[in-house]
Amino acid sequence: MKKMLAVFISRVLRRVAQKSARRVLVASRNSSNDATFEIEKCDLHLLEEGPPVTTVLTRAEGLKYYRMMLTVRRMELKADQLYKQKFIRGFCHLCDGQEACCVGLEAGINPSDHLITSYRAHGMCYTRGLSVRSILTELTGRRGGCAKGKGGSMHMYTKNFYGGNGIVGAQGPLGAGIALACKYKGNNEICLTLYGDGAANQGQIAEAFNMAALWKLPCVFICENNLYAMGTSAERAAASTDYYKRGNFIPGLKVDGMDVLCVREATKFAADYCRSGKGPILMELQTYRYHGHSMSDPGVSYRTRDEIQEVRSKRDPIMILQDRMVNSKLATVEELKEIGTEVKKEIDDAAQFAISDPEPRLEELGHHIYSSDSSFEVRGANPWIKFKSVS
Repeated sequence: MKKMLAVFISRVLRRVAQKSARRVLVASRNSSNDATFEIEKCDLHLLEEGPPVTTVLTRAEGLKYYRMMLTVRRMELKADQLYKQKFIRGFCHLCDGQEACCVGLEAGINPSDHLITSYRAHGMCYTRGLSVRSILTELTGRRGGCAKGKGGSMHMYTKNFYGGNGIVGAQGPLGAGIALACKYKGNNEICLTLYGDGAANQGQIAEAFNMAALWKLPCVFICENNLYAMGTSAERAAASTDYYKRGNFIPGLKVDGMDVLCVREATKFAADYCRSGKGPILMELQTYRYHGHSMSDPGVSYRTRDEIQEVRSKRDPIMILQDRMVNSKLATVEELKEIGTEVKKEIDDAAQFAISDPEPRLEELGHHIYSSDSSFEVRGANPWIKFKSVS
């Protein structure tokens, strides 16, 4: 079994590496401020046509995407450091390696659209508008965190972002419900509902597919397939690893999740499909996480260090974008290094705040149970302990 798995992974990496080599070539240069690039063609399910195979990237867009992906990468590495220093406790799931997913998805939708995801949520929190400071401070459980220090790594929220969810696959039916609200209100908004390849085997995901298809909900179901559900490879956990076909009666796309431009164009296509009233669509983003499943997982007992290094050297999403921008003269190496310096300072400053900000006071334990309501008493661990809830 191990030999078969090694052969399968090697074959996948080799095929994607060959595709990546083609992708970084500039198709044509339009002007000093933009360039046209080839992107990987998506595999389709129940669709006659899919996203385009070329796309235009402006200099401003490229610099924005680069800064965002680099920020997510370094924020996750800083979270790793803070966890090992015991400033962050409990669960912590990092998404470094998957930066093209969160940045590309955000680039393909409107700020008024909605997004819900799993507990590997730090990158999505940032692209949805939360600051690095509020994210890291939430991780350390301090008052300045985006959830006032009460949510930690797995429960962060902001406007039109409904958090990471701790129960595997629970965000599936919740995302369908958000999409139902969008349809009910008739506001032309959609909901992106993300889950992992492990959660794809949960029954509630199939139930959400069924209801979304029956009611033609504007929901984009997105499977982030990073090849390993916790410590088990997709090949060992799923009878079918074609996750984009798992919707059966729902159209699907298989997307290169390591290419921010490919993710962006696929997301635009899926968003337009949902807004047209055709119902849900499913996207599979083929991606990879560099860290283990969580901080208690070294990530090398079920895969080799060589495999991780091969992905880093051939498929890294930040390097793919960097090569494109430099080769097409959209940016210079010096400009990108300067962005790196600025991002490092931002992360360091945020981390310093995250470890020095005070923890929440005990009397705040009952606060924010409801978003807007008059204050009321909340019982504590026994009838004699009372807390006041303030919205």
